[in-house]
Amino acid sequence: MASDKKVERLKQKRKDAQKGGGEERIQKQHDKGKLTARERLDILLDKGSFEEIDPFVKHRSHKFGLEDKRIDGDGVVTGFGKIHGRPIYVFSQDFTVFGGSLSETHAEKICKVMDMAMKNGVPIIGLNDSGGARIQEGVSSLGGYAEVFWRNSMASGVVPQFSAVMGPCAGGAVYSPALTDFVFMVKNTSYMFVTGPNVVKTVTHEEVTSEELGGASAHGSKSGVAHFTEENDAICLQELRKLLTYVPQNCEEKPPREESKAPDSAKAKKLDDIVPDNPNKPYDIKEVIEGIVDKDSFMEVHEHYATNIVVGFARIDGRSVGVVANQPLSLAGVLDIDASLKGARFVRFCDAFNIPLITFEDVPGFLPGTDQEWGGIIKHGAKLLYAFCEATVPKMTVITRKAYGGAYDVMNSKHIRADYNVAWPTAEIAVMGPKGAVEIIFRKEIEAADDPEAKEQELIDYYKEEFAHPYKAAERGFIDNVILPSETREKLIRALEVSENKVDQVPQKKHDNLPL
Repeated sequence: MASDKKVERLKQKRKDAQKGGGEERIQKQHDKGKLTARERLDILLDKGSFEEIDPFVKHRSHKFGLEDKRIDGDGVVTGFGKIHGRPIYVFSQDFTVFGGSLSETHAEKICKVMDMAMKNGVPIIGLNDSGGARIQEGVSSLGGYAEVFWRNSMASGVVPQFSAVMGPCAGGAVYSPALTDFVFMVKNTSYMFVTGPNVVKTVTHEEVTSEELGGASAHGSKSGVAHFTEENDAICLQELRKLLTYVPQNCEEKPPREESKAPDSAKAKKLDDIVPDNPNKPYDIKEVIEGIVDKDSFMEVHEHYATNIVVGFARIDGRSVGVVANQPLSLAGVLDIDASLKGARFVRFCDAFNIPLITFEDVPGFLPGTDQEWGGIIKHGAKLLYAFCEATVPKMTVITRKAYGGAYDVMNSKHIRADYNVAWPTAEIAVMGPKGAVEIIFRKEIEAADDPEAKEQELIDYYKEEFAHPYKAAERGFIDNVILPSETREKLIRALEVSENKVDQVPQKKHDNLPL
């Protein structure tokens, strides 16, 4: 009978742990359009795969009346499970328990699954919904945050790290998601900021709402803190599941391979005619990407931030690849500060986790102006250059049209050790565009001409004939071939096959000194 009592006690404790902060608080969570911590795990993980760790952990605080409020789990659900049959570790903060605030024991639970993820070479996912540090615990809570941050740093480049911000995330709490590889946010229910609207008003006298200051839209389009912004919790978690299909378990493995799918036939057929005859006329580089990669495989990252560059994951012949592409529809595809940062971060992730890089290049140069120069375009542009230089994964480049100036070098050129570089017949590889070049080279001849305009046009036509094509670069071996757009997919498939086991030697060093 004694054993029966013990079993019943266990069953009751399990029931109590499932309740979180109770029905009333759960209802408040639902009223805000948010799921509970456990409901989120049900959507994120394969059915029946979740194994909880530390469900009975309680805080150890005895101040400010907390000794009378000890709830199983202490505001975070932790454990491991599977996504598409592959193991992951996860923590899901429970806003119904102390507002999801981080105590010392709450942090210890998170740190435990992070340590296990590192030890076992498995991705870690954090579902964040927290009011921040548990104020009643003072420095113990702050120390807990620092322990989490340290593990984020140690895990970087070792196992993939993902954050879904699904409620408030303020103060020190923002730095753990910021240290992870990808951040998801939910529109209208999640926000991130170091200092909230009240502090901003006090210090700067600015009137701003939480949504305006740190909502999903702000971080998805203005700051670039959020890589993905989704309509609700369920969609957010489904997209997170999708993202994991492109990445390996850890830095030692290759990404999973899926069945090859022919690209969208309508878009594939358009490739040979997609680049306009007028070099100043834009086209959508996403249509180029979708005409080459496996059908429905392109998953864009940072869709609404720095739209003059496009980055994302795709598959070619079932292989996972990272795509970096200039977008002529936005700022003519120039590189600026935000685009450089966006591209550099993505390239470094792909390199860390053995994902080959495909670059589609149509770049007229770097964006001029005082805002850019004073904002540090030199050092920020150098980050994108550095990222491509240090990458040792297979690196391919397709020049579709313009490849001008220093931007030609930066966008994965042969000179920074790209493996396979090809150009379409529409490619223009030169120091600058014909008009600008002629104005510099032939300034005196144009000024001395009887008809300066006619002379200038004559010289522009001459420059185009000499440089506005890919064959000078081909002569020097700076590109490996000139190909028809419709041949691109097959050429890339073959290049990826032959570089599957690529090994690059890099100098031994303690660590690099990326220009920050």
